[in-house]
Amino acid sequence: MSNARRTSSDTGATRRSFLKTSAAAGTALAGLAAGAAVHAAGSDVIRVGLIGCGGRNTGAAVQALNADRGARLVAMCDIFMDRVKGRREDIKARKGDQVAVDDDHCFAGFDGYKRVIEASDVVLIANAAKFHPLHSLAAVQAGKHVFVEKPHGIDPLGMKVMARAAEVAKEKGVSLVSGLQSRYHTGFQEAVQRIHDGAIGDITAIEEHWLRPPYGVGAPKPEHSELEWQCSCQYRWRWLCGDDVPQTLVHNLDRSSWVMKNQAPVKCHGLAGRSTMVEGRFGDVFDHHAVVYEFANGVPIYAFCRTTDGCYDQNSSLITGTKGKASLLSCRIWGETTWNWSGNCDPYQREHDVLFASIRSGSPVNNGDYMVRSTTITVMGQLSCYTGKEVTWDQVTKSEYFHPPRPEDCRDGMEPPTKPGPDGTYPVPAPGRTQML
Repeated sequence: MSNARRTSSDTGATRRSFLKTSAAAGTALAGLAAGAAVHAAGSDVIRVGLIGCGGRNTGAAVQALNADRGARLVAMCDIFMDRVKGRREDIKARKGDQVAVDDDHCFAGFDGYKRVIEASDVVLIANAAKFHPLHSLAAVQAGKHVFVEKPHGIDPLGMKVMARAAEVAKEKGVSLVSGLQSRYHTGFQEAVQRIHDGAIGDITAIEEHWLRPPYGVGAPKPEHSELEWQCSCQYRWRWLCGDDVPQTLVHNLDRSSWVMKNQAPVKCHGLAGRSTMVEGRFGDVFDHHAVVYEFANGVPIYAFCRTTDGCYDQNSSLITGTKGKASLLSCRIWGETTWNWSGNCDPYQREHDVLFASIRSGSPVNNGDYMVRSTTITVMGQLSCYTGKEVTWDQVTKSEYFHPPRPEDCRDGMEPPTKPGPDGTYPVPAPGRTQML
């Protein structure tokens, strides 16, 4: 995400309104609740554990250690031990004595998360999204603070578990911080506040794009079982990642809900499939999606994502109103009002700064409200794409559907839920035939 500086072209009433309300907006963002700081008893050290040792959680670990000099990385887990130890050395090269993970606190396998939670005060979760609700709930039940990456679940049942995790975090007085980093970007905050103040008039339509090449594509290694290969490139498998509407468009649709004052759409219909990324190494996910959502007042979201090589790419959130337009990722408004944000923000770092400050102050942060709503919006769209049916908010929030197996039933050495056919490709949903709700 660009941190480019912008030049503001106005300093009038809207700017003053934002400054006047920024403290209140920050409080709403954080979702503060009374509670006591949790860290090693009798010590200024805050023990940090990683669940998942891919690139995203490696970055989150560095950001967490940047946020608080008293933070110490003490435990790590992943499906693969070589990944745990390799990322331990990568983080240590950057953060030195803040990394205190001995071999006894390096864990591998599906149950490694339990050991990390036991050893830590703060747990950073960025593994396959299937497990985000289960691992978040387990951590907050143990009284641990949590940072969890997006998406915050991949199916309706998982979203119910994540909603429960948010409730338990409040009951326990611990922080639950979302990796939907747009909410922590100060430029986006000001842009959304200006939209809410009427800078573009009444919103009439929202257009969301995330068009990109595929990532997480790899060939099977000879030493890997089918299960290990699928876990090594989890973005290619529906049962692990939930496909690209939850996985990628969750950022865009979180911003759409935000500008609509944290509403959820009442219904959607989606079109999706596979066009060019069809070989077995691409797993069983679709390579293009288009979802049209509608809010209760009739405002539509036109949402598009694609993961195909050699095509036009775009990442944008465009808001059209009766008096102008806004580009959230550019922090720009034009029409009757012209405004460009002037500032610089790293929202990935800021979410950890807020988390660790909340721990030190004893004022927990809870992002559960929007993390559950926004992820459920994406699950709603993905299920519409798979089934070819219109899906309503009531349907998806009442459903108990899950992509099997249940997260708690996953075990080392189990048979994966999907396997290749004779031609080496994997079965995919058939819109119009597949039933999920």
